[in-house]
Amino acid sequence: MIAYIVRRMLQTLIVLLSVAFIAFMLFQYIGDPVTNLLGQDATPEQREQLRADLGLDQPFIVQFTKFVGNAVQGEFGLSLRQGRKVSSLIAERLPATLELAVLAAVLALLIGIPMGVYAALRRGNALSQLMMTFSLLGVSLPTFLIGILLILMFSVVWKVLPSFGRGDVVQIGPWTSGFFTVDGWRHLVLPAVTLSIYQLTLIMRLVRAEMLEVLRTDYIKFARARGLRDMAIHFGHALKNTLVPVITITGLQLGGLIAFAIITETVFQWPGMGLLFIQAVQFADIPVMAAYLCLIALIFVVINLIVDLLYFAVDPRLRVEQPAGGH
Repeated sequence: MIAYIVRRMLQTLIVLLSVAFIAFMLFQYIGDPVTNLLGQDATPEQREQLRADLGLDQPFIVQFTKFVGNAVQGEFGLSLRQGRKVSSLIAERLPATLELAVLAAVLALLIGIPMGVYAALRRGNALSQLMMTFSLLGVSLPTFLIGILLILMFSVVWKVLPSFGRGDVVQIGPWTSGFFTVDGWRHLVLPAVTLSIYQLTLIMRLVRAEMLEVLRTDYIKFARARGLRDMAIHFGHALKNTLVPVITITGLQLGGLIAFAIITETVFQWPGMGLLFIQAVQFADIPVMAAYLCLIALIFVVINLIVDLLYFAVDPRLRVEQPAGGH
């Protein structure tokens, strides 16, 4: 167990260092922070002085070591566009992104699992066929198009929901949340639905496929032979075994929701990390881009590590020590 955890931690460290290296290379090959800070009219002496102050005149390995050391402490310097600490910008935007991603994940689970179960148990039903058609649309349509269509229907035509912004929020220490205000919920509905549709249809199709596979297994046949009711078989035996891979996929997709909320946040002007990243790309704000890449990598790696450890805990086959040189 300890050897397995140590091995996974070492792999995690290698991944984070690789992402940190890629993020650091942004400073070397994308834009010139000296020009962005001083402008085109600065004298050569001013440029050299600022380059020395920023440590850009030092060897590559020294700069990278300092970058990693600061990143471990959550420091990525100053934003070239706003002139503020990147860590404070991330801290301001992170609650909005997490709020959006968590609500989207909850919607995908609460709606996708029942739809997948129904589509598996009622394969020939007209409603089941309609659900499968909806799932194809959800997987095929790009997120920005779904967002625009929802804005057109609910904000332009029916005028029942706002089309941009976060609305009223409540300050809870350093955290802000729109979960405690009606206006916050009204602003949250459309972007959360937009972000959840792809995950919802993915979970629905996965649950349906897993459910159909489980229903064909021998222990389900034995349960029917014992005279158990369909309700007990479907939800007490089949669904429980179906949800194991679903939970795994959902855990990994949560990282994807946070990372790929960029398009949704841009369409709805949601003040989260995705919108901050897009603005940083437009301005070549390298410190913000580097911080975003490192944070997203950390989120993905932590979620993957948790999922792997859960697998190790629930699957006894992984706890069997293999002989040296064995497969």
